[in-house]
Amino acid sequence: MNKFITLFLFLVVSTTASFGQQAKSTINSTLSGQVLDEKTKQPIPGVSLYIKGTTHGVITDAEGHFYFQTGQKFPYSLVVSFVGYQKQEYIAEGTPVAIYLKEEAKELEEIVVTSRRRKEAVQDVPIPITVIGGAKVAETGSFNVNRLKEFIPSVQLYSSNPRNTSLSIRGLGTTFGLTNDGIDPGVGFYVDGVYYARPAATTMDFVDIEQVEVLRGPQGTLFGKNTSAGNFNVTTKKASFTPGANFELSYGNYGYIQAKASITGPLSKTLAARISFSGTQRDGLLYNVATQQKVNDLNNLGLRSQLLFVPSDKVKFTLIGDFTQQNPNGYAQVIAGVAPTLRASYRQFENIIKDLNYQLPSRNPYDRLIDHDTPWRSNQDLGGLSLNADIQLGPGTLTATSAWRYWNWDPSNDRDFTGLQALKTSAATSYQEQWSQELRWAGTFSSKLSAVFGAFVFGQNLKSNPEQTEEGGSATWRFNQSTTSALWKTPGLFEGFGIKTRSNLNTLSAAVFGQLDIALTNKISLMPGLRYNYDAKNLTYSRKTYGGLQTTDAALIALKKLVYSDQAFNADVTDRNFSGQVTLAYKQSKNFNTFLTYSTGYKPVGLNLGGLPTINGQPALDLATIKPEGTKHVELGFKTRPSVNTTFNLTAYNTDISDYQTLVQTPDPAVNRGYLANAEGVRVRGIEVDGTWSLTKHFSFYGNVAYTDAIYTSFKNAPVPLEETGGTAYFKDISGGELPGVSKWAASFGAEFTSVAKVLGQTGEFYIAVDDYARSGFSSSATPSKYLTIEGYSLLNARIGFRTAKGVSISIWGRNVLDQNYFEQLLPAGGNAGQYAAVLGDPRTYGITLRHSL
Repeated sequence: MNKFITLFLFLVVSTTASFGQQAKSTINSTLSGQVLDEKTKQPIPGVSLYIKGTTHGVITDAEGHFYFQTGQKFPYSLVVSFVGYQKQEYIAEGTPVAIYLKEEAKELEEIVVTSRRRKEAVQDVPIPITVIGGAKVAETGSFNVNRLKEFIPSVQLYSSNPRNTSLSIRGLGTTFGLTNDGIDPGVGFYVDGVYYARPAATTMDFVDIEQVEVLRGPQGTLFGKNTSAGNFNVTTKKASFTPGANFELSYGNYGYIQAKASITGPLSKTLAARISFSGTQRDGLLYNVATQQKVNDLNNLGLRSQLLFVPSDKVKFTLIGDFTQQNPNGYAQVIAGVAPTLRASYRQFENIIKDLNYQLPSRNPYDRLIDHDTPWRSNQDLGGLSLNADIQLGPGTLTATSAWRYWNWDPSNDRDFTGLQALKTSAATSYQEQWSQELRWAGTFSSKLSAVFGAFVFGQNLKSNPEQTEEGGSATWRFNQSTTSALWKTPGLFEGFGIKTRSNLNTLSAAVFGQLDIALTNKISLMPGLRYNYDAKNLTYSRKTYGGLQTTDAALIALKKLVYSDQAFNADVTDRNFSGQVTLAYKQSKNFNTFLTYSTGYKPVGLNLGGLPTINGQPALDLATIKPEGTKHVELGFKTRPSVNTTFNLTAYNTDISDYQTLVQTPDPAVNRGYLANAEGVRVRGIEVDGTWSLTKHFSFYGNVAYTDAIYTSFKNAPVPLEETGGTAYFKDISGGELPGVSKWAASFGAEFTSVAKVLGQTGEFYIAVDDYARSGFSSSATPSKYLTIEGYSLLNARIGFRTAKGVSISIWGRNVLDQNYFEQLLPAGGNAGQYAAVLGDPRTYGITLRHSL
């Protein structure tokens, strides 16, 4: 049995036993009664009642009657809930009792967020925010950010493997394509207040999620780490002094199995704990005809534990530890096509493979067949510890968050995407450690003035572990052949010839920030904010060649240097910056809120960690350091509630970026993962519309539409596109071209029908829901290419099920139910010989999920 299933069953058995032991406690009182509809005075069967602070619960019978035997003494609180009625607490002081429930109003549930460091309704916050609740995350199978993006059209996430993951909002954030670790993300990713520096963290499975808040636009005056494009603010479920447990098990096609468990409860009067577990496995979706193995499987394990210490009503400490392990056989890409380049005929991919007597296993990428000779490995471990203290101080709360995290990356890739050894080995092993300390005070001085003030320090060490390797093989000579000299065929010249790279990056970031909320009138508020950043980065980089034919022949040595060469450089930079924002908000009424924001953002100086391209045989040392990125952003937004059961929001924005940090591919095999460069200017403008509509108590709808126009206003020294490789020009002016990864149009829509139902003696809620995500075509290359453009597509997901607050819930679900074939990303092979590969979207998947809540 799989190890995570064994652990899951252990948690189920141990928890059931512990709750069983609690049930044997001394009986100190009995309680009987009936639950009735307040208006009709009719009995309500199936109502859930439990004694607050315990797991002791009962369900009303067909006549609405219930009966308790309990170790509690009167008085105590009963929590009473039923679908379609308002939950209430009832103080039981004797027996029998009659409890009356009110029907729920047909109003939409008010969503509370904490993005401005205080609890407030999302419709009142003058920031464009999308909130996804934990229940929706679970029911839709959105167990990571890549799946969650389908609900938020402004979010883009691309991942050819965990390290090479780009997370963007409105097309801005992380560089598109193969990640270079030398720059900071533009989108902040926070979990329980802790900043996660490496984009790989966004590929991990969610564990015990309460809700996810996605903030769009620069957020430097509210959060610790400066982010120029937005934030993901993930909140997990907290430890509780009320005992509880949840278990979940899912099965699906392609051998999909996922198990989750969460247990919480008190350890003493002031100490509570929570432990959560998640494990996911699935068979591979590609088939390697050479090894006869399925490739691109899922093999994930996650653990999260918490201790909550509440010594008084003014002080709270939370200690959190987490660990995630991902060991898939995968993240392989399949050949999607071949682009003719401007190189000589003998250097075209089709002629290369003809000379080597090689045929691709399939010319149709949706056959999902590969024959790669280098194993794909994308192993990573992530984990850390954090301690959060919330202390009431004066008219506000002082929050201190201390954290340490690590990321260990152990990959292997076949970057030529074929069964030939054009590139035998590509393994950029890395190890990262980070620490952070944030100190923040948020409070209200008066009815007209509130504020947030904070300081943040972040340190990071990112290094090769111990070295990163690129190595040629038996076909390297033919893919890199640049003359008709017979010397290229010299036996063993390039076999085992490669480079080993050692790099060490140290980063220190510090900032102070603050924001005021000034009520100018009862309806108009002014919110100015300011941030000061300090960034220091130090890099040592050393690359040395090894292997291949050992020779003193100058001509052969020259050929080897055309493929790989030694390279070394150091960089030591510091940077300082002021950024800020000002928002003017006008709240005409409770149901109409508008705001106008002007802000500036900043992304610090970047360092090239993937090697530098060579021009005329010499490394381009001027690219060792790239300029910091500056952002000027303006947006106008409206948040409205036209009725008690509808919301309608609209945001229009314009963002201008100077010295935009981008990552580009190069024909130079020694920089297989691309290199960083600055585009002089980028402009992104767009309109976002979202709304919800609760048609009746049973029908609800939502919709989100985003129009995004993202272009380079100036990029005069961009690399040429794939099809122009081998021409006379090394660079091209692509000013006016589209940014990669951004669809002009993207939308998501959904509908849900619910109804009271009774299944296996349990009364709960039946539901059926559909969600659709659609987007128009987009570029998959930093320099627009007619071959690396992805057509638009639409994905339909559906689910049907039965859910209860306590007891057993069941869900049958399907993703991509119409089995749409689509590409998520297109990538040119190392060396730009013409072949390019695709990250394929998942085919139709379906399954069943069982949940049990105690």
